[in-house]
This record gives sequence, C-alpha cells and structure tokens, in this order.
Amino acid sequence: MIRRGTMPRTPTTATTIHGAPAAVVHRLIDALNRADLDGLIDCFAPDVRIELPTQPDRGVQGREYLRVYWEAALDGAGEVHAELLHSATDGQTVLTEWCWHGTRADGSSFARAGMTVQGVVGERIAWQRIYMEPVRGDPETIGAWIVKEMARRRRP
Repeated sequence: MIRRGTMPRTPTTATTIHGAPAAVVHRLIDALNRADLDGLIDCFAPDVRIELPTQPDRGVQGREYLRVYWEAALDGAGEVHAELLHSATDGQTVLTEWCWHGTRADGSSFARAGMTVQGVVGERIAWQRIYMEPVRGDPETIGAWIVKEMARRRRP
C-alpha cells in the first residue's frame, strides 16, 4: 500500500528528463515557475492544439489563445509553482505528472494535480492533452477562476 505523500518524487532538473522531446517540458517548468509569459508561450508551436478530454468543449488551437489564457492566469496569480512528479518519453510523446500550486493575487490558494501528454515536433509542443483537476478542498478549476476574474475586471 502506498500512503499519500510517500511516493518518491522526480526532481525537475534537466538531468532527470532526457532527450529533445523532454527538454521542452523542462523549459515549460522553468518558464512557468519564473512567471515568464514569453518563455512559456515559446514552448508551443504556433498552431498548437490543446485538448481537455474531460471537458471536450474547452479545447483550443493556437498560441494566441494560450497567450491570453496564461497572461490572465499569471496576472491573477500571486505565486505559481509547477512541480514535475514523474515523466516518461516515448518517441516524440512526453507524458508528465504534475502538481501546480500557489497563491492567487487575492490571497486564496490553489492546487491542481494530474497528467499532461505532449506531442513534440522539433523543440516545441505541437499538441497537448491536459488531465488536471483541483486538489480536494479547492473546488474551483483554474479555467473557471480565470473566466470569473476576466468578467469581474470588465465590470464598470
């Protein structure tokens, strides 16, 4: 039996994720943890396709969407930390297990955990499938929070 919190974690250093396809994941982690919007967006191909299989109506395509999404997310977050728990590479496909957590600008905390699957072409993510969910005790998804914040900011 594995107890919560006892699973060994893989450090987020370049030495633990090998090969060109996995290197983009390391750049993504670094950019997210530094709140570097340009660095984060540069990890994705211009016509990247993002799918959320558990929420199929929320899939999008293109860096422009990601820029708007992550700009709002990083602007509203006081602190964001991405932790890579495990990763595996199969050819040009990289599977990652994540925990994203931090504190929003309003002082409330957030935490998401789950998996992403990335298809890498060259040095950029060409497609991504996201399976991230709020950690128990944090019922609001980051997408719902961003939509709520964007609506709040538009009010006179």
